Amino acid sequence: MIENRKVLITVKTYPTLSTKYAELVCTAGILDDGTWVRIFPMPFRKLEFEQKYKKYQWIELQIRKSTSDYRPESFEVVDWPKIRLLGNVLSTKDSWRSRRNIVFAKNTVYQDLTALIELAKQNKLSLAIFKPTRIIDLIVEPTEREWDEKKLKTLENRSKQLSLIQTHEEIKKELQVVKKLPYKFSYHFEDINGRESTLMIEDWEIGSLYWNCLKDSNNDEKLAIQKIRLKYWDEFLTKDLHFFLGTTLANHLRAPNPFVIIGVFPPPKEKQQPLFKPFEIP
Repeated sequence: MIENRKVLITVKTYPTLSTKYAELVCTAGILDDGTWVRIFPMPFRKLEFEQKYKKYQWIELQIRKSTSDYRPESFEVVDWPKIRLLGNVLSTKDSWRSRRNIVFAKNTVYQDLTALIELAKQNKLSLAIFKPTRIIDLIVEPTEREWDEKKLKTLENRSKQLSLIQTHEEIKKELQVVKKLPYKFSYHFEDINGRESTLMIEDWEIGSLYWNCLKDSNNDEKLAIQKIRLKYWDEFLTKDLHFFLGTTLANHLRAPNPFVIIGVFPPPKEKQQPLFKPFEIP
């Protein structure tokens, strides 16, 4: 069934390559009824300028339950050209009040990772808000510096096969490839029961931050990483840090822990938890 829905975008992951969909961004957010939704695939960089949504911005689009992804929150866009942006990015005033009202209104904040994983194994959820009890470390590890050549070749061949119905500019757009991050970043943390885990951070912001820091550091990678640590360790650990967790489709029912960190939510700390007001939908 096709539905016309409004979604507050809370998650954009760093782009990856897919031999089926080319460049992908996993997008997730809060529906107009307060529940989670995953919108996949979403070729973000191929959207027209007026469709390029930002985090914490409402959008309107037509979606239906995914036919290729059985996870409960997974939906697919029916008609990309009809995506509409609604209003401005939500304010961070009053300790992120407008954002908190929506994110926390109807969603459980989990602190027990084992219980959360069990819910995923039962396919009851694949997206969740998680509050770590203690952050132990921010881990930075080198990884492959180039995209998988087989995937790139497959995309190139596909564009050639479609060349009879695509213009030269359309083919170039099809093969636009975002820069591969040469490092992966992970949080090592502890849950409320003392369980320690290390999960990779896959949000768009940490990737963009790396490239911006590298540019500002005259291509000094060590200095760029130090600047990332200033934000994701020194700054975020002073905040009311929450993780947006999501499972990967390949590991959803198989891996001991199928979750990755698909976004971070770091509003200022508050002395007491206020009551949430009904959120406004544009």
